[in-house]
Amino acid sequence: MSAAQLATAAGPKARVAGGYTALLIVSLLAPLVFPAYVTQFAFLWVLVVIALCWNVMGGEMGYNSFGNIVFFGVGMYATSVVQVGLYGDVGAYTAAKGGLALDLTVTQYFVGLGVGMFAGALLAVALAGILGLGMLGLRGHYFAIGTLGLGIAAAELAAGWDWIGAGSGMVPPNYPDAAGIDRTTVFYYLAFILAVATFFTLKRLRRGRFGLAINAIRDDEDKAEAMGLHTTRYKTVAWCVSAFFTAFAGGIVGNIVGFIDPRTVAFAGVTYGVWMVLMTVLGGKGTLWGPVVGAAVFHVTQELFWTYLLGWQRVALGLLIVLIVVFFPKGIVGYIRDKWPEKFGYTVDESATGAAADPAQQGGTR
Repeated sequence: MSAAQLATAAGPKARVAGGYTALLIVSLLAPLVFPAYVTQFAFLWVLVVIALCWNVMGGEMGYNSFGNIVFFGVGMYATSVVQVGLYGDVGAYTAAKGGLALDLTVTQYFVGLGVGMFAGALLAVALAGILGLGMLGLRGHYFAIGTLGLGIAAAELAAGWDWIGAGSGMVPPNYPDAAGIDRTTVFYYLAFILAVATFFTLKRLRRGRFGLAINAIRDDEDKAEAMGLHTTRYKTVAWCVSAFFTAFAGGIVGNIVGFIDPRTVAFAGVTYGVWMVLMTVLGGKGTLWGPVVGAAVFHVTQELFWTYLLGWQRVALGLLIVLIVVFFPKGIVGYIRDKWPEKFGYTVDESATGAAADPAQQGGTR
């Protein structure tokens, strides 16, 4: 291969690497340049994570799940319970009257946070594996309705469980003043690291056998089974992967918000549960960058509507979603991919197609 050919082949890779580097630099510097918007940036990365995780089921595999909110809430509660349970009595801490006061040192706080987030992620994976045995036997709208019921049931169970605060909710331990770094900045970088880890993990999975398998399930599950693919196994693994990262996001949100309500925060199906679907559809289902773009557009638009259209923000947001679905049914990334396919590596050999269309160039006579 000549030097010119090598340069041409390396061009797209160099542009991709440059884009990743620029995004990394901007993300690392964002809290320093825009300190007043650190919380909003942190929530942006959380939205990216939950959209990417939903896309594994709804976009890559074709199983529209409303049950991912269960793993979000489980991760949130498990993180806070472990944070408290390592150094005190959870029941006494969440008691409605005379709750236990808990002042943690910097080491205790971050150890509890780390252990709690991993415990929540593992618990969510175990729960996804158990639920998958029954739920993943359903297909189409039956699966969607069944998973919607899971989210509602989880919220009601948490609201009736006194040990975790029941309907009164639960407050994560206070962030230690001696930490020396702002609380929102800490959780911003945690959310950013989680988003990066989620993105590249899913990118690697979708390019291998796993990605091909779940795409085959989306295209025609019966044919995939007939060809010997263990569809139930792949579906369960996909839900477990989705649950793992979604639970981490829940643990971060619980600590950012500072209060866990079972219905409006932890298992909030009407907000986070719906948003993860809308963001993926908005950006483009079944694509890697679609959920990222959708989350960014959704979050920025939502913040602008809340700022300038107070009282009408939900109406405006609903109209935006309708417009996107009607005029961009494949999402933003899907539309751009169809408009400029060469930017995504899709090329057509015009000389070959021209030869096929011209009988004079097709060798042989009759």
